[in-house]
Amino acid sequence: MPREKTMYIILGPTASGKTAVAIELARFFKTSVISADSRQCFRELNIGVAKPTVEELAAVPHFFINNLSITEEVNARLFEESALAFTQKIFANNNTAVMAGGTGLYIKAFCEGIDSMPEIVLGIREKLRNDFSKNGIQWLQDEVQKKDPAFWKQSEQHNPQRLLRALEIWESTGVSILHFYKNKKVERAFNIIKIGLEIPMPALYERINKRVDKMIQAGFLQEAETLLPYRHCAALQTVGYKELFEYMDGKFAIDEAIEKIKQHTRNYAKRQMTWFKRDKDIQWQNGNEAFDCSAFL
Repeated sequence: MPREKTMYIILGPTASGKTAVAIELARFFKTSVISADSRQCFRELNIGVAKPTVEELAAVPHFFINNLSITEEVNARLFEESALAFTQKIFANNNTAVMAGGTGLYIKAFCEGIDSMPEIVLGIREKLRNDFSKNGIQWLQDEVQKKDPAFWKQSEQHNPQRLLRALEIWESTGVSILHFYKNKKVERAFNIIKIGLEIPMPALYERINKRVDKMIQAGFLQEAETLLPYRHCAALQTVGYKELFEYMDGKFAIDEAIEKIKQHTRNYAKRQMTWFKRDKDIQWQNGNEAFDCSAFL
């Protein structure tokens, strides 16, 4: 076990095997896992977010899973604060901790800190979310592209939470959210080792397709049906649920909805890799090969 306190972060695109590797590493070091996934923290979401199974959750202690409701808001700052508190709790009894997830902004916030943002003018947040609920993602994308083009060019253009955040900053201050980015990295009081799982894209896409099929067989459609009354929540503006809600609206057949989920998940995985490849501190591992925990002693 490392003498210094060390956080191992297992990251990579969706379906790359992060959960299995994180649990294997946590069992090896007899420690806990912090999830860095922006959707697995919601109690009501299970099949559609590929949440670890009951058996996997029982294998080692997990944090930031099932601790919020879809009616609550989560963002990078909340994750940073929560994950640091969980890390302190783990380090009280163990010199090693494990984090696993594919939400790049959350991992960046944990490792480097996050810039302070201005207060949002009363009523703007609620109005924008109501407008988004009524008008949909295309309206939101058009608004951000028109009002904050600089942010739009470098944003996650299909992530409604990021787009809404940029728009509410602009509506409150009249300037781009980029104005508040200081890019000053904080120094954490522990070592951080980032381990990326990489799989050739054709093989990863095949994994994604098979996983979506398994999700449907496991009851993903039925899960989405129970969540239909909450479709306006930000937590449900995500791949999988959106396509199934549109199927329920009669926009297309179930087979077409499933194909759209596969396609949009593949697109998301590609965007994840683009984000992570910018980080030169990541040690990349072949996700198709057995993971050697002892290499990190």
